[in-house]
Amino acid sequence: MAEEKILIADDDESIRIGIAALLREEGYSVFEAVDGDSAWQKLQKEPFAVLLADLKMPGLDGLQLLKKMKKEKLNTEVVIITGQGTISTAVRAMKSGAYDYLTKPVNPDRIRSLIPKILEHYRLRLSHEQLQEQIRQLTHYEEMVGRSAAMQEIYRMIDAVADSTANVVITGESGTGKELVARAIHRRSGRRNKPFIAVNVSALPEQILENELFGHEKGAFTGAINEKAGCFEMAHGGTLFLDEIGEMAYETQAKLLRVLEERRFRRLGGKKELEVDVRIIAATNRNLQQAVQDGHLREDLYFRLCVVEINLPPLRDRIDDIPLLADEFLQLFSRQNKKQISGMAAGFRDALLRYSWPGNVRELKNVIERAVLFTPGEKLDEKVLPPHIKTGIDEISHKASIHQLSQQEDALIIPIGATYEEIERQVILETLKKAGNNKTKAAKMLGLSLKTIHNKLNKFK
Repeated sequence: MAEEKILIADDDESIRIGIAALLREEGYSVFEAVDGDSAWQKLQKEPFAVLLADLKMPGLDGLQLLKKMKKEKLNTEVVIITGQGTISTAVRAMKSGAYDYLTKPVNPDRIRSLIPKILEHYRLRLSHEQLQEQIRQLTHYEEMVGRSAAMQEIYRMIDAVADSTANVVITGESGTGKELVARAIHRRSGRRNKPFIAVNVSALPEQILENELFGHEKGAFTGAINEKAGCFEMAHGGTLFLDEIGEMAYETQAKLLRVLEERRFRRLGGKKELEVDVRIIAATNRNLQQAVQDGHLREDLYFRLCVVEINLPPLRDRIDDIPLLADEFLQLFSRQNKKQISGMAAGFRDALLRYSWPGNVRELKNVIERAVLFTPGEKLDEKVLPPHIKTGIDEISHKASIHQLSQQEDALIIPIGATYEEIERQVILETLKKAGNNKTKAAKMLGLSLKTIHNKLNKFK
């Protein structure tokens, strides 16, 4: 560990020099500042383990200095030096994050016993923060969160292709984070200091999309009163991310292919060709090979775009990452909504793990935000979960299961809330129908006597 430095800030020269001499005799590396402003300059230039700051100084006083340090998240431990008349203010400083306070005249024995305790606390906190950062590096990759084997493979693929010139297609279900992968590729490439421009192809009609991509010249169409640069121009030297590429109109695909092949294009209404250096990253939740077979995507464009394909796994295939993502979103929305929520109850966490997440990470993010908003206490619990997540059944898969069940010949669907008599009637009549109206066979299938079947049928009329 680098030498731990102590800074003394006090405009009273006798106190400052006296404390500095005492600490140097104890073997510490000590520096001095004549007021709060000079102390702040030193703190910004190099790290200090401990700051001993007078409560009242010209410029920044001890309390103001402490607030600036907390705002800038400096690791330095702070001890306030105060007179007898301002002890209450020093106590307030401790509530704001100061480690302790010293009263004037300063007791040498008090300093000798206090400094080792402060340094030990400083080391422990520094060690904890370093450990937290190591854990974060294991679970975070750019803006993505996940330590599952599936996500580790995604990270390896990004590292492999990021600094190449290859175009990339990112596939996966909606809500899996395809744009985050695109941004990670851009940030880890040599283009990181150039623009990253994102366009949602499915959100724009064909003509507007062309205008968005290629721009237009003044007078190119009614309302074009000025020239406009398109996304290709704006992304020059950087990366253009085309989301939902599978929804692009066939005619626009031909124009995109030309830009990819020749690295030049014309604005709408323009005669001059513009050269452009742009890396294309595309994304889709469709099967592009199937889209080619169905005639929705040009085969030549597919091969131009899909030099590398990165397939993002759905959240249900990376269950280990659900608690990590949930914790990340909990911290985010707690900060945004100024709430002091420390964690999740076991039942809440278990419910997250049982659910299949058809909306993937985006759905999980929305659920946690909703839970934070409705939580009055310090922990998220099951009460703030939507009903279908409490039961672990998503509405889409539930409806699909019901539909599949209804297609089976031997299936019988009974509505919730049906009376016992209605259930009995439906079971017997459907079984009789299955038995070809053979009452003896139906009775055997139901485990009833033939007489009971006759009695029931008479009852049902």
